[in-house]
Amino acid sequence: MKILFIVPYPLSKSPSQRFRFEQYFQILAQNNFTFHVQSFVDDGGWAILYQPGKGLQKFWVITKGLWKRMLIPFHLYFYDFVFIHREAAPVGPPLLEWLIANVFRKKIIYDFDDAIWLTDRKNESYWFRLLKWRSKVASICKWSYKVSAGNLFLCNFARQYNLNVVLNPTTIDTEKVHNAALFKVNRNPHKVCIGWTGSHSTLKYLHSIEPVLATLEKKYPQLEFLVIADKAPELALQNLRFLPWSVETEISGLLQADIGIMPLPDDEWAKGKCGFKALQYMALEIPALASPVGVNIQIITHAQTGFLCSTNAEWEASLEVLITNSTLRTQMGTAGRAEVVNNYSLLSNCANFLSLFRK
Repeated sequence: MKILFIVPYPLSKSPSQRFRFEQYFQILAQNNFTFHVQSFVDDGGWAILYQPGKGLQKFWVITKGLWKRMLIPFHLYFYDFVFIHREAAPVGPPLLEWLIANVFRKKIIYDFDDAIWLTDRKNESYWFRLLKWRSKVASICKWSYKVSAGNLFLCNFARQYNLNVVLNPTTIDTEKVHNAALFKVNRNPHKVCIGWTGSHSTLKYLHSIEPVLATLEKKYPQLEFLVIADKAPELALQNLRFLPWSVETEISGLLQADIGIMPLPDDEWAKGKCGFKALQYMALEIPALASPVGVNIQIITHAQTGFLCSTNAEWEASLEVLITNSTLRTQMGTAGRAEVVNNYSLLSNCANFLSLFRK
C-alpha cells in the first residue's frame, strides 16, 4: 500500500505533524506501507513564516506551495491513500481535495486536531476570512474515505458530513521521547518550578492566571516560572525564566519543571484542542493542572492524575497544594504517566492509527 501525505509544514518542524502522524512513519514501514510526504511550505519558508513583515517573501512561499500542489494530480496514480493534514493549501477553495476524491477517485484520509472551521469575526477581516475559505473543512470531510479527528468535539463536527470518523488522539512516544528515565533531570532542589510550553499563538492564555502566579511568587520565594516557547512572554512576574523552544531541548527543558500548567478559555476553539500540553507533562511525570475544557476532562482525573481548575481561586489552591507537597507531586506524576502510557501513547494507539488505512 502506498500513501501520499499532503501536509502544511516541513518534516520535524510542527508539533501537530510530529505527534499526529510523523512518529508513526516507522510503524507504517514495518507494516509494509510505503509513503511520500509533500509539504506546502519548505524549510526556507518555515524560517520566515511567523516572522513579522516580509510580505513579499511570504507571498513567494505561498506561490511556490500552490505550484507544488498543482503538480500533485500528475502523481496520484501511484498511491492508494492520500492523507491530508488540515488542508492541502492554506488559502482558497478545496479544489485539489475535490479533484483527488471525485476525479481521481483516491481514498482521502482527512486529519485535523483543531476546530479549523471556526472564524474569528472580531479579529479577522472579511477578505481574510474569504481567503481562508474555512467552509472547506466540511467539504473535505464529506469527500473523504475516513476522517481522523483528535477529540470527540472534532469527531462530532465531522460526523455531520461523514459517518466514517475515527477518534485518533494526539499521542506521545513514551518509550523513546517523553521518557524521563532517558534524561538526566537537573531540577534545583531549592526551587519549585511551574512550567508552561507552547507556541506564540497560545501565550495569551497565560494572562488569565497571571494574577495567581504573581500572588504565589510573593508568598513562596522559592517559586520560579519557566516558559518554553518560540517567543518570549510578556508577563509581569519577578521570577520568570524564558527558554526558547527547540526540538533538541524540548524534553530536557520540560524536565526542569516540577508542575505543568495548561490554562484555556471555555470557548469553541479551546474545545477543539487535543490536550497536548497536559499529555507532555504527564508523560514526563510532571503533575498537570489544566482548565476543564474539552478533552482535558477526559485526560485528567481530578486530584488523581492532576488538577482541573476553573477559577483563579481553584488555580491558586491547587498550585499551592503541589508547591508545598513534594510527595504528592511525585505520586500525581507517576499516576499521570501511567494514564498516558495506557491511553495516549504511540504504542497504545498504534492499531487505531493503522486502521485508517484498512479498506
